[in-house]
Amino acid sequence: MTVTSTRSGGIDLVRGDEASVVRMWGEIDAALRAEAGAALAGALEQDHPVIVDATQVDFIDSAGVAFLVQLCRLGSDEGLKVSLRNPPPVVAEVLHLVGVEGVICEERTTPAA
Repeated sequence: MTVTSTRSGGIDLVRGDEASVVRMWGEIDAALRAEAGAALAGALEQDHPVIVDATQVDFIDSAGVAFLVQLCRLGSDEGLKVSLRNPPPVVAEVLHLVGVEGVICEERTTPAA
């Protein structure tokens, strides 16, 4: 018997010694509410900066935007630096369209040569 996953996106947390990385990929929507909540809680447990890696996101809806805003605001309340590193155009455009790009600290890095 073959089981086919219908999962089209995900959110997880990778805890490092110097930073926590919230990885997002695929379609970020309300179906990922439990994953988003777990990543949010885990990221705020440590006293490290939080980096959001959304480079592999293909789609983000209002639930995904709300997750990013909540992560940034709660992180700020806890004194943690939260940054969105190199968001793809699909994410940057949605954040701009809904007017929250100022709430989310965006970092641009150049790829290593």
